Amino acid sequence: MGRFERHLTLWVTLCIVAGTVLGHYFPGAFALLASAELAKVNLPVAVLIWLMIIPMLLKVDFGAMHQIGRHWKGIGVTLFINWAVKPFSMALLGWLFLRHAFADWLPAGQVDSYIAGLILLAAAPCTAMVFVWSNLCRGDANFTLSQVALNDAIMVLAYAPVVALLLGLSAITVPWNTLLLSVGLYILVPVMVAALLRRWILARAGEPDLHAALQTLGPVSLAALLLTLVLLFGFQGEQIVRQPLIIALIAVPILIQVYFNAGLAYLLNRRLGVAHCVAGPSALIGASNFFELAVATAVGLFGVHSGAALATVVGVLIEVPVMLSVVRIVNRSRGWYERA
Repeated sequence: MGRFERHLTLWVTLCIVAGTVLGHYFPGAFALLASAELAKVNLPVAVLIWLMIIPMLLKVDFGAMHQIGRHWKGIGVTLFINWAVKPFSMALLGWLFLRHAFADWLPAGQVDSYIAGLILLAAAPCTAMVFVWSNLCRGDANFTLSQVALNDAIMVLAYAPVVALLLGLSAITVPWNTLLLSVGLYILVPVMVAALLRRWILARAGEPDLHAALQTLGPVSLAALLLTLVLLFGFQGEQIVRQPLIIALIAVPILIQVYFNAGLAYLLNRRLGVAHCVAGPSALIGASNFFELAVATAVGLFGVHSGAALATVVGVLIEVPVMLSVVRIVNRSRGWYERA
């Protein structure tokens, strides 16, 4: 993890502050950017999301899926957490905290939108940053690669149905056409583009050029993330200035679900006798979120000014420090884990 990436939370915070201030003092400029839509897709945000996602997906080798059988227990635990526990636990936590415990401090008209944003965030397993977390906990690289490839393949088919089910259970109307468009734009097409681009680079020049391309595109992806934050918080500037407490309240269920899902995956792997080098990345993949996809889908479904967009961006703010704390717990508990 480079020096700039290590302090990502600081840059995210600065971009949030900059976006909020700019949105407060220059609402007309952000209203113009917000109106640049085609088929309910905000074009500036869509371009930035693509610049974020495609370089990250270039790291994924879908050919690694043939290694799944080598780590079937760890794979099974992670799939169970990602698709059977995490989205549903987040929906429950959102209902418990935002609709009930924190209801008096939140604008009543936005509560459903905040919960929708949390659901969108939890239903997408992380793709890129888990390579960093796995490396930091000395995880098995082959397991991480095969798990991420499998999750990306499942997301193409399962993301829309899971989101639609949970939004329906939360009594939130599901605009199916927009949801399917978002899945196509931000999962299917980027996965296909990244897979074809990766294959072309490898066929043309091999691994060294692929590594060089990833090194070159990494800063582009990070810059797109930071610019997206400036835009999104600029769109939300007026609301945030009036009610800054909202950010902290939305963060509470996100924090709880990260530690809950990481702990559950870690304990299940220990119970099944899985090696620590697999259990560590399994817990981290089970806990982290593909926030880039969640942000894009929230903007497409509910708009750039929505509470759903704001809720997904809060996930970006806390992702790095929280996941680094999970890495530390996994590393420090290795002796206890292996005594089993």
